[in-house]
Amino acid sequence: MTERVKEILSWYGSENPGTLTNLARIMNHGTLSGTGKMVILPVDQGFEHGPVRTFSNNAEGFDPDYHFNLAIESGCNAYAAPLGFLEAGAYKYAGEVPLILKINNSDVLYNSGGAPISALTSSVDDALRLGCVGIGFTIYPGSSHRKQMYEEIARASKKAKACGLAVVIWSYARGEHLSTEGETAVDVISYAAQIAAQLGAHIIKVKPPTDHIEQKENQTAIDKNSVAVRTLKDRTKLVVKSSFNGKRIVIFSGGAAKSTEAVLEEVQSLADGGSFGSIMGRNAFQRPKPEALKLLNDVMKIYKK
Repeated sequence: MTERVKEILSWYGSENPGTLTNLARIMNHGTLSGTGKMVILPVDQGFEHGPVRTFSNNAEGFDPDYHFNLAIESGCNAYAAPLGFLEAGAYKYAGEVPLILKINNSDVLYNSGGAPISALTSSVDDALRLGCVGIGFTIYPGSSHRKQMYEEIARASKKAKACGLAVVIWSYARGEHLSTEGETAVDVISYAAQIAAQLGAHIIKVKPPTDHIEQKENQTAIDKNSVAVRTLKDRTKLVVKSSFNGKRIVIFSGGAAKSTEAVLEEVQSLADGGSFGSIMGRNAFQRPKPEALKLLNDVMKIYKK
């Protein structure tokens, strides 16, 4: 156990030994073991966006085994996926990589008219049965359904923590009163991170913030207090600071597929701003395996510096 991992665990002093152990399992696994940084492979996009759009660029991705192997061979800290994918391989790869069960999911076959909400698709009991280190849950701050989502994760989190599991919250601001630009605005992303922290997340996943300011009250506060938001490094610092002054683990999504150069440039800025790591799906598994392994390894090198 490194001093850095011990320090991070000390921020979660109210948790039981089981939860602390599972957080440690994530931080002490893979290439970034002991650094306090992490790279997680999430593969929930088959459910969220459909298999044709998600896996056709790299047909190997239709096979659940591919993603287990990619997470293991690349040295990821953990692999996160919905129930079906984990059930398809957890027995075969037991103990080889920490698993996070994504217990709620949505699809794109029905348009909810701007009020997104995910369905509960599995449970804490499933996570325990599969030997997972934690559960994952998506919330949409800004949605008119946020009350239901907040109450669902409150209940799931309470049970997960009682059972010694870690809680990972995907906090994606989205809703009827947010503009498209506002979904990734620096003030909104900072707020989304704070909400996830207040809901008890151990690990918070948000999108990289842009320099757009969505709410005029926040623009006033930024101007008055000379808050730096010009660069991605600056904005990352603000998001991390908004997560209990950096005392919660904040990792950033890789987002839509982009060039290798663009991915690494973005990751470098996130790392410079104090990000605890990246949770990278499509930008990894949609590439041929040798390319995916190299990209993930290059991302890990940035965080390891």
